[in-house]
Amino acid sequence: MVTIRKAKQTDCPAMMALIQELAVYEKAPDAVTVSMEEFVESGFGSLPVWGAFVAERHGEIIGLSLFYIRYSTWKGRRLYLEDLIVTENERGNGIGKKLLDQTITYAKEQNYSGMLWQVLDWNQPAINFYKKYQADFDGEWLNVTLNFSDR
Repeated sequence: MVTIRKAKQTDCPAMMALIQELAVYEKAPDAVTVSMEEFVESGFGSLPVWGAFVAERHGEIIGLSLFYIRYSTWKGRRLYLEDLIVTENERGNGIGKKLLDQTITYAKEQNYSGMLWQVLDWNQPAINFYKKYQADFDGEWLNVTLNFSDR
């Protein structure tokens, strides 16, 4: 039995382990530079900037959906899905669907105008998963990043 629930501060180490697992899967194992202190503070401190749902089985965190509010001058408040992660040996068991469905429900309850996220163009399993939701894939916009430090 898998439970989907709102993340708690004590979940942060398990969530960071999933984030690191994702970085390895995405062929960027050294790209995760955020400290545990920054991660905890930014999610559970005095001014939290992200929220999350976790998938838990028998007390073990096996998946997460991490998100934050994004504002569009054209569309208003939208939910940005930063990461949807299911640990490798649990993929294909419907856990990602449960997490994404809960996140969609939350976005609708908050009256956000929609959700958006990114997927790597080579990640065909994820692309196929998102196509089941009839998500729109935008080939027009390019990602732009400005890094201030590598921490």
